[in-house]
Parts: sequence; structure tokens; C-alpha cells
Amino acid sequence: MAEPGRSDVNGNDMIGNLIAARKSLKLSLEKSKALGFALEKAGPRLDEINQRLPPLEAAVRPIRADKEALIAAGDHINRAIGPAAAVLKVFDAVHGLEKSLLSDPRNNLPGYLSVLKRLEEALRFMGDNCGLAIQWLEDILDYLDDNVMADEQHLLNLKKSLKGLSELQSDCEKARLDGGLLNAALDKLEGEFRRLLTEHSVPLPMSSSSDLGEQAVISPSLLPVSAIHKLQAILGRLRTNNRLEKCISIYVEVRSSNVRASLKALDLDYLEISLAEFNDVQSIEGYIAHWGKHLEFAVKHLFEAEYKLCNDVFERMGLDVWMGCFSKIAAQAGFLAFLQFGKTVTESKKDPIKLLKLLDIFASLNKLRLDFNRLFGGAACMEIQNLTRDLIKRVIDGAAEIFWELLVQVELQRQIPPPPDGNIPILMSIITDHCNKLLGDNYKPILNQVLLIHRSWKREKFQERILVSEVLNIVKAIELNLETWTKAYEDSILSNIFAMNNHYHLFKHLKGTKVGDLLGDSWFREHEQYKDYYATIFLRDSWGKLPGHLSREGLILFSGGRATARDLVKKRLKNFNEAFDEMYKRQSCWVVPDRALREKICQQIVQAVVPVYRSYMQNYGPLVEQDGSSSKYAKYSVQTLEQMLSSLFLPKPGRYASFKGRQLSDKFENGISDLRRTTSAVV
Repeated sequence: MAEPGRSDVNGNDMIGNLIAARKSLKLSLEKSKALGFALEKAGPRLDEINQRLPPLEAAVRPIRADKEALIAAGDHINRAIGPAAAVLKVFDAVHGLEKSLLSDPRNNLPGYLSVLKRLEEALRFMGDNCGLAIQWLEDILDYLDDNVMADEQHLLNLKKSLKGLSELQSDCEKARLDGGLLNAALDKLEGEFRRLLTEHSVPLPMSSSSDLGEQAVISPSLLPVSAIHKLQAILGRLRTNNRLEKCISIYVEVRSSNVRASLKALDLDYLEISLAEFNDVQSIEGYIAHWGKHLEFAVKHLFEAEYKLCNDVFERMGLDVWMGCFSKIAAQAGFLAFLQFGKTVTESKKDPIKLLKLLDIFASLNKLRLDFNRLFGGAACMEIQNLTRDLIKRVIDGAAEIFWELLVQVELQRQIPPPPDGNIPILMSIITDHCNKLLGDNYKPILNQVLLIHRSWKREKFQERILVSEVLNIVKAIELNLETWTKAYEDSILSNIFAMNNHYHLFKHLKGTKVGDLLGDSWFREHEQYKDYYATIFLRDSWGKLPGHLSREGLILFSGGRATARDLVKKRLKNFNEAFDEMYKRQSCWVVPDRALREKICQQIVQAVVPVYRSYMQNYGPLVEQDGSSSKYAKYSVQTLEQMLSSLFLPKPGRYASFKGRQLSDKFENGISDLRRTTSAVV
């Protein structure tokens, strides 16, 4: 058993130790807690330090790199920075031009073009040097990468950026170097090009009724020299930037529209007439005459002016460019419509009257031959050349064919009955008119040239005497037709009127002409005698018989009283009236187209009938005038009779015309006798 005192001492020590241990634990807990708070606060800072370590490591890596590698890197960096800095400097300058280039060029065109040229030079510098700068930058990145002198991610980002810059170096992407500023400036220049053209393109002032002979001295005002210089300057810049075709398109659009506006005043709707709309050549005869004048005016003045202006504006672009531009203007302004109209005429049905119209077309084209060769002789105008050559060939072939067929046409017309009114057959009018004109000063040289060319194509010779001989053969055929037609009438009196009309027509319309000079005076004397002969026969066999009804026989010696005399006068007046009415009714449908001849014949009829009637009525009229039925016998006054006879044979609206062949009748086949008779044969 332990001692009491010793036990107390030991107990006290244990308690003290426990208290000390408790204090120690408490202190440790407080320190742990403080450390926990400290660690909690240090966590974000450690994360931040952890994030900063790689850049710091990359930043100090060159320090850790080899000294020689560091020196070499400096040289690489210096070489790369120079070109890159220069490109950036120019890039900044490009943006400095933006305000000027987005302004209106018309305010200061030379200044605008100067700024644009600077932009082009800047873009050219950037285009040429960007590649070099990128190459140097790529080299330094490769060097840093190979020598582990930079952060990999950083190098990767830089390489990605450099790749994007390299792609911008392709041709299709270079325009993006300026953010579209160049295209915007070029668009404004195109707008200014159009404005200058439109402002100075004024249609030629004239009306459809204008005399082209007077208009011919007026040419469309060309552009002022200052405007041409501006256009040339704009063209130069646009051509440098591959915009020439767009300029040509604008030019053609504006100028062709201007020419169309000038031509519109001439009322050229007839150029659009289709073949189906042709009734005959006569229906468009006036149009053909206008066509020649309009074509000459268009070529010598409108298109001549455009030709010169194209040369002035596009001269620096080269011959092919401005000639091509002119050919497009000619085509779009409507020049081809002139050639198409000529072609439509050649395609219409053959007709003797068409011959002169074809010669008119040939004369117009031949007159403009040198102008055509000069204006449309280039390769760019090949379509106009081909259409013109085709038209000339059609005209020559058509004219030659109709001419050589004229004689056949005249012979074929012999089968057709003559006009029922004794008028001039339309064939007679047309052919005599043609013969006069074909040997006249205006048409003979043209026809000679046409026939010469046509024969040369067939390797045949042509002499002028062939033309003359053919025309004389046609006249002889007409004479034979006249003899045949004269015999074709069943009414001999109408036959005399017809023969008188047509012999006088030949006499009058060929006398004093080139054809007449070839026929000679004896030919004309013969036809004049024919005319007089048939006029005398006509008067003798018709109206000359009428006075015989007013015989005085039995009246002067009659002494059987007034009643018997009155009956005899009534009978003779009745016979006169019946004969007069029948003859007047029949002949009132007949025609003497020549005014002088008609008046002469009517005067002869009046002289043959009226004096006898007047005398008879003066002497014996009172015998019937007192009768209640006097109007039945004294039917006409002397004045009325004279007026009726004087109004005979007036032309009627419309002409007898026929070009269709028919079968020969028996009357045509009886043969043709010689009509060479004179007025002395008239009994």
C-alpha cells in the first residue's frame, strides 16, 4: 500500500499534465485553424501564379536560350519588321484616301483621277510587298519554333493569322485589301462617264416634214474637246482596272439611243413593213423614194458623225476597239433596218414597175459605196458588209431579170382583151414610161452598170447597143399589141376610139425622148397619121351620121298644111333623139384620157351636130313647141346638147389593168394585117 503523501503528489502532477496537454491541443487547433484560413486564401493566388508561369516561362525562355540563337533571332526580327511596317504604313494611307474617292468626280475630275492613281499605286505596292512581309514573318516564326524561343500557342495563333494574309494574296482576293474602296471609286467613274456622254448627246433637231436637202448641211454637234479629254482620261483609268468593256457598253447604249432619237423624227416606220404587208410595189413607191434620201442622210451625217466621235474618244484604245464600238452603235441604232427594207423590196413579186424601183435602190447604194467602204469596211462591221453585199446582189439579179423579161411580158399581154372603155392599157402606159426612163440620162447609166455587172458574173460581155436594141424590140412588140387589140373589139366605133387613143399616146409620150430619137421622125408621122385617121373614121361612123336624121326634105316644098308638116318634124326629131340617146349612152362610158385630144374630139362632135340641130330647131321647132307633147320631141335645148357632147369621154376613177394571161380567142388568132393607112384613105 502506497504512502498517502506520495499519492497526492502524483495526482497533482497528472492533473497539471492534463491541463498542459489541453492547452497545447487548444493552441494546436487554433494554429491549424489559422493555417486553414491562410491556405484557403492562398489557393486563388496559387492559381493566378500557375496561370502566369507559362508566359513568364516563355518570356524568360530566350534568356535561357543559346546566346548565338538570340543574336540570330534579332537579325531575323529586324528583317521581317521593315517590310511589314512599310505595308502597314501604306495601308493606313489607303484609308486616308477614302473620303476623296467617295466624293463626286464631277467636282474635280483631274484631282479625283490623281487620287485614284495613288490608290492604285498603294494597292499595287501592298500587293507586291505583302507577300514579302508575310514570307519574312513566317521565317522568323519558324526560327523561333525551331529554337523553342516562344510559346507554342502564341506561335500557332501567329501562323494562323499569316495564313489568312497569304490567302488574300490570290488574284480574286486582292480587291479586299482596300475594303472595296477601288471598286466604289471605279463605279463612280463609270457614272461620270455616262453623265458626260448623256449631257452632250443631243438628238439632231428636225421634223418628218423637213427637207433633207436642207438638213444635209446640219450635222449632229460633236462632243466638246474638253468633254472628249475627260472621257479619254476616265477610259484610261477604267481600262487599267479591266473596266473597258463596261465603258464600251455605256458608250454604245447612250450614243445609239441618241441616233435613234434623231432618226425617229424622219418617221421610219415604213422600214418595218413585212413582205406579207406588201400589196404591190406601187403601194410603197413613195417609201422607196424616201428610203434613198433617208439612207443617204443617215450615212453621210448621223453615222459619219458617230464614226468620227468613236475615233476621237477611243483612239488611244486601238483601231479594233473603236471600230467595234462604232459597229455596235450602227447595229443598235437601226441601220440594219435600212438594209432589211431593201431586201423586202427585192423579195416582193416581180412586176415591170418594180424595175425602176430596184434601179433606184441600186443608185442609192452605189452613190454611198465609198462611204460604206470607209465606215463599214472593218472586220467589226462584217454583218453590215454581208447584208449589203447580199442586198446589192439581189437588186442586180432582180433588175436584170425583170429587164430581160419585159419583152416577154409585153408579148404575153397580147393575149389579154383590151380595155372595155377604149382607154390606154396600163401595160402601154408603164412600158412606154419605162422605155423613156430606161434610155434617159438618169436611168440609162444605172441600168448599163447593172447589166454589165450581171453579165460579168456570168462571164458574159455587155455592150450598150444591147440595151438600146432590147428597148426598140419592146416598142415594136407594143406596136404589134396595139394592132392586135384594135382588131379585138366587136364594136368598130370603140375600136377607132381605142386606136386613136393609143397611137396618140405613143406619139405624145415618145416624142422628144431618147427612144423617140432612135425611132425617127417617120415613125412619129406615121402614128400621128394613124391618130387622125381613126379620129376621122370614128366621127364619120358615129356622130357624123346623126345630122342625117334632121333632114329638111319634104318640108320646104310641102304645101299640105301645118299639121302634116308638124307630124313629119315630130317623127324626125323623135328619130334624132333616139339615135342621140343610144349613142350618148354607149359612148358616155368611153374614155379619151388625153385632155387636149378629148377636147378636140368633143369640139369636132359639137361642130358636126350642134349647128345642124340649132338651125333645124330655129326653123321647125315652133311647129312642135305649140303642141302639148312638145317636150317629147324638143327634148334637148341647143345649150344642153352642146354641154352633153362637150362632157363626153372624161376619165373615170380607177384604171383598167390586168397582168394575167388568158387563152387566145378566135378573134386574136385571125392574124394581124397591116394598118399602114393614112387619112387620105378616109372616104
